[in-house]
Amino acid sequence: MVDSQYYLPNSIGISALDCAEAFRLLSPQEKMYAHYLSRAAWYGGLAVLLQTSPESANIFVLLQRMFRKQTPAQLEQVATAAGLSADEYKAFLVYAAGVYANMGNYKSFGDTKFVPNLSKDKMGALVKASQAFQEQPAEMETLWDGCSCLVYSLEDKQKQLGLGDKGITTYFSGNCCLEDAELAQKFLDSKKLSAYNTRLFKKDVGAKTCYEVRLASAVKKDCAVDGECETCCGTFSFEDKEFTVKRGDYAPIMEKVCFYLEKAQAYAANENQRRMIEEYRRSFSLGSVEAHKEGSRFWIKDKGPIVESYIGFIESYRDPFGSRGEFEGFVAVVNKAMSERFAKLVSSAEVLLPELPWPREFEKDKFLKPDFTSLDVLTFAGSGIPAGINIPNYDDIRQSEGFKNVSLGNVLAVAYATEKEKVTFLEEDDKDLFIKWKSPSFEVQVGLHELLGHGSGKLFVQDDTGKFNFDREKVVNPETGEPVSSWYHGSETWDSKFTTIASSYEECRAECVGLYLCLNKEVLSIFGHSGQDAEDVVYVNWLSMVRAGLLGLEFYTPESKSWRQAHMQARFVILRVLLEAGEGLVTLKEVTGTDGKPDARITIDRSKIYTVGKLAIHNFLCKLQVLKSTADVDGGRALYDKYSTVSDSGAHNFLRLRETVILRKEDRKMFVQANTRVNGEKVELQEYEGSVSGLIQSFTERFQEDCEQLESDLLELSRADSCCWCS
Repeated sequence: MVDSQYYLPNSIGISALDCAEAFRLLSPQEKMYAHYLSRAAWYGGLAVLLQTSPESANIFVLLQRMFRKQTPAQLEQVATAAGLSADEYKAFLVYAAGVYANMGNYKSFGDTKFVPNLSKDKMGALVKASQAFQEQPAEMETLWDGCSCLVYSLEDKQKQLGLGDKGITTYFSGNCCLEDAELAQKFLDSKKLSAYNTRLFKKDVGAKTCYEVRLASAVKKDCAVDGECETCCGTFSFEDKEFTVKRGDYAPIMEKVCFYLEKAQAYAANENQRRMIEEYRRSFSLGSVEAHKEGSRFWIKDKGPIVESYIGFIESYRDPFGSRGEFEGFVAVVNKAMSERFAKLVSSAEVLLPELPWPREFEKDKFLKPDFTSLDVLTFAGSGIPAGINIPNYDDIRQSEGFKNVSLGNVLAVAYATEKEKVTFLEEDDKDLFIKWKSPSFEVQVGLHELLGHGSGKLFVQDDTGKFNFDREKVVNPETGEPVSSWYHGSETWDSKFTTIASSYEECRAECVGLYLCLNKEVLSIFGHSGQDAEDVVYVNWLSMVRAGLLGLEFYTPESKSWRQAHMQARFVILRVLLEAGEGLVTLKEVTGTDGKPDARITIDRSKIYTVGKLAIHNFLCKLQVLKSTADVDGGRALYDKYSTVSDSGAHNFLRLRETVILRKEDRKMFVQANTRVNGEKVELQEYEGSVSGLIQSFTERFQEDCEQLESDLLELSRADSCCWCS
């Protein structure tokens, strides 16, 4: 019997993202722009298959070939004849939908592997009975034989993503360990190269260790091209090791991204959009993060577009080292009514920022008012869909030039809807409040988290000329009372300094800002809450956070003592901080459920949120920011590791509670997204039902025009690196 952690249940929630009305209101030009940007995003998102696991691309191609020949309904008859029960066939469809929704066979939220909840023999029988197999038996047999063992393997290392003996990663070759990642980061820093669009491959040549840093690009030539003054490519000696920087990772995929971006450029609404796309094309063509940064500058300047988008190697959550970005691209339409609330929050930002618990010197010199819009997602390609985003992630741009915030309205509308009986670990009265106020409170939290969480705080930097961006003589560390004694140097960034904890630490800081500032009456009034309703929003926001901290235990791996999800680790840390505050603020106890199985109850005393709770978050948040500002990696790691520790000692047996959480867990929903297609001079929206069949159909129809070439390219890219994943 497979542990339930490692398969998706047949009852998993699936919802369609509704964007029909938003799309209908676009002009013909805007629809064309959105269509071609979506095509670029969807093709680029296929790179995630190659960024996730050695077998993901092969599984994807296998499924595409099966469903291209037979719809889920047609294949059901084949499954029955092959001896599959109705539940087994549903499990196969759920697995397929999971691969599509996560762009691979590891959960995008938690990085745990999932396998089909039917036997390998039954799935093999279905593959071999399919029309795709009948028409191309040799190719399909090779495909199935090549990936079936890895599809089902739950060896310890393959249960989760990780580096070295902690898990599977394709950001690094299988023989790389943490020391290799650290050395490569030092090399990249020395060359002023970002790791965002790279992968690292290690090989021993004789007695010499050689590393290949591969840049994602359509161009494969390593010499200077297209007007480049010089190339970053070449072979270099560094600390007695040899590093070679090469172009061409995911080349055919990046070529398609550039092709569709060029098409979109013709329908851009203004010069900023045109120049933004031009720089993106240069970035994906040449493998240049600097070009992507330049494109991001034009993106920031493109204020209030009707069609909003962003694309590239963006979030570093799934790189075990925390420096390499996973590809994602989104296209969305502005929801004007909801965006008005966020605009008011932006207008209040300069009044709210001084309320944060760190000294003025630790805040940005000037708050650069960003766009903050609510969007209805048309396309979100990648491994998962967030509720809100604060981008770009480039520290230097965020500090001096600005950023944008988006809240994804049609995601929020369906992602967190739930039924009372599915709400775990709360008292009955709290469940009613939770269901009523979860979405409104989360909207407030997302707004504060993105705008004033990720958008706040200063990094102290000494640039390459020796100039400081703060007054060394006057700025005092409020935690020590001593002058600031550490800072970032030159091209060092938050990610490159804090590496493995950077993502989760920053999410924790942003979540704390949300908790702290949601206590402000003005903030609540901006979102339309006052009186008792406002108090309930605050209560449910804090209750949701401590419950999420408990739920976070699902994403901790005791064997490797590691966390697999940045946000959930952050929420567990906050739970620990609030439990430590004492005075009955948070109560967590183990109980026996009505079913006789282990259960838990978590409560928060609403009368103490504004006193005990606020003080605890005030003190912790100040520590987080000071350690971040001063580049104090050792202090930051010690603090964060302390609260991240999961043990069976102390007041709460968190290891035992983890078993209870897993026993009662509910899997995250999957989303079905629409497709667009050009018919003559019009762009049509093709929507699908919110079901496993709808999700599968949407992907089958997404890549119809060049499916065979695309699948051939994916298989070749996968095959070319297949020898690199053995440790």
